[in-house]
Amino acid sequence: EVQLVESGGGLVQPGGSLRLSCAASGFTFSTASMKWVRRAPWKGLEWVSGISDDESTLYAASVKGRFTISRDNAKNTLYLQLNSLTTEDTGRYYCTMGLRGVFGPKGEGTTVTVSS
Repeated sequence: EVQLVESGGGLVQPGGSLRLSCAASGFTFSTASMKWVRRAPWKGLEWVSGISDDESTLYAASVKGRFTISRDNAKNTLYLQLNSLTTEDTGRYYCTMGLRGVFGPKGEGTTVTVSS
């Protein structure tokens, strides 16, 4: 059974940083492309970033240069470093399989709130 457990969210001021983690199990993580998606309170699901099994990375234009996706195959864990956060980054963040798009099994997510 696929399990994805996101963590690391919180309340941060504009310009701040957070590091999200996603612990994965139930599939061969090392050979899977993975991605982060988010849902803002006022929007639907939005693709944020993806990383292939060979660690090629892709980013949405809205986060490029501010967010960094990475993975640790030894720990079956996906990461997302969020820097220079703005209120537009507020939302619930989910990890799932695949490189692009918003579809795929998801965990409970972790909430990022950017507010002064």
